[in-house]
Amino acid sequence: MAGDRRIVYAGTPEFAVPALEALIASGQTPVAVYTQPDRPAGRGRRLSPSPVKRVAQAAGIPVLQPVSLKSDQAHEELRQLEPDLVVVAAYGLILPRAVLSIPSSGCLNIHASLLPRWRGAAPVQRAILAGDSETGVCLMRMEAGLDTGPVYACERLPLDDRTIAPEVTARLAAMGAALLMERLDAILSGSLQPWPQPESGVLYAHKVEKSESWVDWSEPAARIARRVRAFQPWPIAQTRLGDRVLRIHRADVPGPAEGSSAPPGTLVATGPDGVDVATGAGLLRLLTVQLPGRRPIPASAWARAEDLPGRRLGGDG
Repeated sequence: MAGDRRIVYAGTPEFAVPALEALIASGQTPVAVYTQPDRPAGRGRRLSPSPVKRVAQAAGIPVLQPVSLKSDQAHEELRQLEPDLVVVAAYGLILPRAVLSIPSSGCLNIHASLLPRWRGAAPVQRAILAGDSETGVCLMRMEAGLDTGPVYACERLPLDDRTIAPEVTARLAAMGAALLMERLDAILSGSLQPWPQPESGVLYAHKVEKSESWVDWSEPAARIARRVRAFQPWPIAQTRLGDRVLRIHRADVPGPAEGSSAPPGTLVATGPDGVDVATGAGLLRLLTVQLPGRRPIPASAWARAEDLPGRRLGGDG
């Protein structure tokens, strides 16, 4: 039984919490948890533990926070735990080949995409940006390459044109936890063998950069709307209005027939539903915006406070 096996867990953000909680609830509490070092957070920039560390500490699980897993000391620390399996979910550190070879049943990654599509650091954001109709979560046996290992199981999740990144991440985290618990015994016993990823269809989900948050109004409205949905809760899509930076928290495409002959970035109409902006193809309706030093507000409230029609958004930051 998996409960007799020694499991080590490695994860850092909220995405990694459901699987850890599921292991604990099932009586298969990890013998140790690895997570990234505490980071400064909040206005006071005080060191703050990761979500995974908080769960581990509440459950009385030993926590290790090395800055790297490349040293001989880090390898020996893991070896001393005598793990049968290391379960990894958004840990944030590279596991060298020497680490991958320590657990008798290897290292298992809960990855938030339908591999081999969107290998890498930001699979949820890249799937939304690309306009994918679905994504999912996979259990993958880790190897030295970037998310190239064979796959034990996957679960699919449809995407639509209203889904935002935090919602997708939360649903995939829950799905990954359930999939882990369904397949854990079979993986540990060796009765479930992974299959190699296909060589075709490989895409890399590169880390999101702050510079990507700037809106290019010459793009189609549908593409800009995907940018708004993908870049929550960070870095948040943004644009310039004069010398101010306007952050866009929510936006929508009113309809395929909606358009404007105004130059891209022009604020063409306001109303109770929001503020319409001309784009390279179609209109984008701003629903929730944030002015510098202010909280996010409905775009309709912004329109009541300022004379907007005819003004133009733009600038590359």
